[in-house]
Amino acid sequence: MKNSFFKSVLGYNRLINIILLLSLFLFAEYSIAQKIDTSIDRVKTEVKVNLPLIGSVKYRNASEIESSNWIIGCEGLDRDITDYDQYKDYLDPLGVKVLRMQAGWAKTEKIKGVYDWVWLDSIINDATEKGLKVWLQTSYGNTLYPGGGGASLGAGIPKSKEALIAYHKWVTALVIRYKDKISDWEVWNEPNFGDNSENTPELIAEFNIKTAKIIKKNQPNARISGLALGHFNYNFADSFLKYISKKRKMNLFDNITYHDYVYNPDTNNHEVYVMKELLKKYGFKAKLRQGENGAPSSRGDGRGALGDYDWTEVSQAKWDIRRMLGNLGNDVECSIFGIIDLAYTIGPINKLNLKGIIKSDETKKALRPKIAYYAIQNVTSIFDNSLQRITDLAHTYNIQSVDLNEKRYKLSTDRGVTVYGYEHKITKKQVYTIWMNESIPLNTNDIKETTFSVTNTNIEIPVYVDLLTGKVYEIPTKQWSKKESTFTFKNLPIYDSPILIADKSLINFFSL
Repeated sequence: MKNSFFKSVLGYNRLINIILLLSLFLFAEYSIAQKIDTSIDRVKTEVKVNLPLIGSVKYRNASEIESSNWIIGCEGLDRDITDYDQYKDYLDPLGVKVLRMQAGWAKTEKIKGVYDWVWLDSIINDATEKGLKVWLQTSYGNTLYPGGGGASLGAGIPKSKEALIAYHKWVTALVIRYKDKISDWEVWNEPNFGDNSENTPELIAEFNIKTAKIIKKNQPNARISGLALGHFNYNFADSFLKYISKKRKMNLFDNITYHDYVYNPDTNNHEVYVMKELLKKYGFKAKLRQGENGAPSSRGDGRGALGDYDWTEVSQAKWDIRRMLGNLGNDVECSIFGIIDLAYTIGPINKLNLKGIIKSDETKKALRPKIAYYAIQNVTSIFDNSLQRITDLAHTYNIQSVDLNEKRYKLSTDRGVTVYGYEHKITKKQVYTIWMNESIPLNTNDIKETTFSVTNTNIEIPVYVDLLTGKVYEIPTKQWSKKESTFTFKNLPIYDSPILIADKSLINFFSL
């Protein structure tokens, strides 16, 4: 009897131990998935910077930042192709304060006249409790109503009388429910794509006006974005803005948004200029906002824009931060698409849209941050509303091509370099962003050395920062000089990813 008792006790303890071990394993797996690497080697590349390494950029939580130019795309929640709970703990450490989302009419109203807000309440409440701001789009349609449009990307807008009445009721209820937590709205996503091919710019403009009026009626202080143009289309944008101007409804819109997926992130400067000129032409005071843009981290099966190119996590990260800093230099707000890979289908991993900065799988599970996540952290740590752009920047530079094997050097003037300058609003200390812009971001890193001069410089202790890796380097006194107000930096490595020359006081970093 005693032996049986001890055997049962031992068996019970063994079972408990097994359960505890399994629990620890599952917890460890979850913890690993949520872990954000802060080590100096969190991003490993073959980039060789021949300067003294002094530290690594320290990320800043979004809650520590008052405001900035950045938005992160959290699209897909309305269609269950991403899971907010999988990535929510990554949001604050990313340092981006604004989240772009779709509100999901079809997911909310599955029975006519009955709204189930539970799924959206959970997301909005968690995000706002974290101090994040939600930019909410009143997309997509609802097949519950004949002529109600579709519930996915590229699906048509509501067109029938019954569907439009139902859509407007839903928008009204949506704004009333969240107006104390959300003030930033967008009307519809990429109305010039897919089943929307029958939409005229005038039809979409009228749809934008009516939706914006409903939002404003229920929330007078609402900020509204219109258009959300899928890729650049001059004729569509021109006719859209012309119609709204003719109706004298320009004041309804605080932003006009567009999406521009191109292989080289620097080639959209002309489109930015054209869009700004169109806003002036038709009397809009609205700002231009890059509403959605990004690159994949590997070649997929063609799923999503740019999916047919041989990307890697390195070239994705370069693309994202080049576009971010290019938009900043053109005074355009920038939303990166997106926070996590989108699982459009259950199946092989190449069915994912791989533009996420967090790696996911077909089950929507967050696996780990990609290189782009860390690169964006480096940008958000430094570039916030404490800086202002230097509008009268004057600079010169020469590129010295280096063949490290044969020790041959060639000096030449290189026009394929982007340079922007910023200064702290109070201290006036400065930071310059520099990168080679002529090609699609490479999967390798072709370093070139440059002699760079800039006038009217206010830098006391210069440092060099590689935004891809986050590493911070001292610039030895022998490699820089100052004559009156002109600084000259010698033999500094640049490549097709942004680097910084900055006053040390502007960089928040871990010291070695």
